[in-house]
Amino acid sequence: MSTQSDPPVEYYYNTRTRMVEKGRQSSWEHLMGPYPTPEEAAGALEIAQARNEAWEDEDRWGDDES
Repeated sequence: MSTQSDPPVEYYYNTRTRMVEKGRQSSWEHLMGPYPTPEEAAGALEIAQARNEAWEDEDRWGDDES
């Protein structure tokens, strides 16, 4: 009996097809992820937008210190 467990399934958002993929099926240049659930992969663009806005806010605060 094997004690090794299967690796967790990862999900990706394909920016070209706008579809969620189970596992890496396409070229990396079209994929965002990995994400632990298909729902999170489907929200990849929103997640990226929120992160970008947070980074922009951090940059603005950093500019004031110069």
